[in-house]
Amino acid sequence: MSAAPGTGRAAARGVRGTLGGAGLYAALLVATVLFLVPFYLIARNALAADAEITGETWTFFPTDLQWGHVRELFADPAVPFARALWNSLVVGVLHTAGTLLLCSTAGYGLARIPYRHAQKVFYLVLGTLMVPAAVTFVPAFVLVSSLGWVSSLRGLIIPGLFSGFTAFLFRQYFLGFPRELEEAARVDGLNHWGAYWRVVVPNSLNFFAAIAVITFIGGWNAFLWPLVIGQDQESWTVQVALSSYLTAQTVNLHLIFMAAAISILPLILVFVVLQRWLVQGVARTGIKG
Repeated sequence: MSAAPGTGRAAARGVRGTLGGAGLYAALLVATVLFLVPFYLIARNALAADAEITGETWTFFPTDLQWGHVRELFADPAVPFARALWNSLVVGVLHTAGTLLLCSTAGYGLARIPYRHAQKVFYLVLGTLMVPAAVTFVPAFVLVSSLGWVSSLRGLIIPGLFSGFTAFLFRQYFLGFPRELEEAARVDGLNHWGAYWRVVVPNSLNFFAAIAVITFIGGWNAFLWPLVIGQDQESWTVQVALSSYLTAQTVNLHLIFMAAAISILPLILVFVVLQRWLVQGVARTGIKG
């Protein structure tokens, strides 16, 4: 007795679904391995001697772990790496806080406060996204230099506080925020600022956390602007300190890898702690309205 045609088709679909699921997991496994390979190389070379890093034979992990590289890194008088880590932390935190405040209020104003030229201001903000950063780099440096902010944290933080793209993301998010909550706040006597601070922000922490992660990572990894502004070693950030180990005359391999390993630890910590809010917040940008 032959099986019904519908049963055969269902079995075929089940087999295809199983194979498709296995293929998906295999692709994810390959992508995960490729993603983790750079981190493995950084950790491996950070704890290896220079002879093992550049040797002809490859070992999966160093035969003798060089934990002394950590002490050598922070004791190097030529590169104040501890100071650079502190500067990057201060710059990243203040830059993130300032960007969240300025861009969220700008985005809320563009999304919720009606005034005559609101659309024109919005298009002007969008227009800033089309200007290459190289065009504004020299004028920004001249302005910072004229204010006496070279080799200072003010020069590193303040010029990059406002981001047109971040303001655009906040506007798109606030367009989808429930108006009923704000209307209830207005009935209770709150103005736009009160509704924003007491109602909108507490109910948008996921999105704020997502933007905070992206902004902090961007501020921590910034290199060109801190390189130009940080002309004094006391104002170096971690990325500038990293570049000092690679010069035209010398290449200090084990310190480069050790410094890189230590410098990515704060980013990994921030990402692990806030990854759930990062995914949720980016998914709720909407990109509509």
